[in-house]
Amino acid sequence: MSQTPLFADRIHAGEELARVIHELLIQQTIDCGVKPEPIVYALPRGGVPVAAPIARLLGCPLTIVVAKKISHPQNPELAIGAVTSSGNVLWTEQNLLHPNHDLRWQEIALNKTIQQAKLLEEQLISACPQVNPEDATLILVDDGIATGMTMAVAASAIKALSPAAVWLCTPVAPRKLLPRLNQWGDRTIVLNAPETFWSVSNFYLQFPQVEILEVIAYLQQQKRISMDLNE
Repeated sequence: MSQTPLFADRIHAGEELARVIHELLIQQTIDCGVKPEPIVYALPRGGVPVAAPIARLLGCPLTIVVAKKISHPQNPELAIGAVTSSGNVLWTEQNLLHPNHDLRWQEIALNKTIQQAKLLEEQLISACPQVNPEDATLILVDDGIATGMTMAVAASAIKALSPAAVWLCTPVAPRKLLPRLNQWGDRTIVLNAPETFWSVSNFYLQFPQVEILEVIAYLQQQKRISMDLNE
């Protein structure tokens, strides 16, 4: 069963999301009398092209938080958890490991995924600006949410940085997941929450794999823009 695409590509989705976030930040300024200081945190790789238009419209820094799903040892497509490059870990509520698998399977899968996350972070971190998340409004962005595990573990990682708030922002997520998203962040912004949800890619007309060099280019471009704005 196919689903009608909602977005031409990740940039289009990011532009749509940017307008909503911008309006909410303006409204918060009016309501509270204090202008929030936003920082956009993208989940690479796919979240970066979505996050770039948001950071551009907000005129704020764009950085990353790396989170990856932990795959089942015998089924790479099945997620048993998620972990960030800094070691924040979240396991599924269901016991997806076979009873004959001892904890060494889990530990091996965890360590392998942490190393993958650290490698990705090492490839990208030099393109990211130095940011001070304390008391800032952190806008956490991905290109879509299927299970929510990587978004949840990423949110827990940046919550530890003492921000004023963490907003979870994505173009599309399953409707049934919204109550859980509201628990993980201070605010949830989802443009479309369909009842029927097969995969994130079904909601995009074009959904190619995002290459490392493309991610670096987006990060470097926004880094230059932020530096120019602060001069």
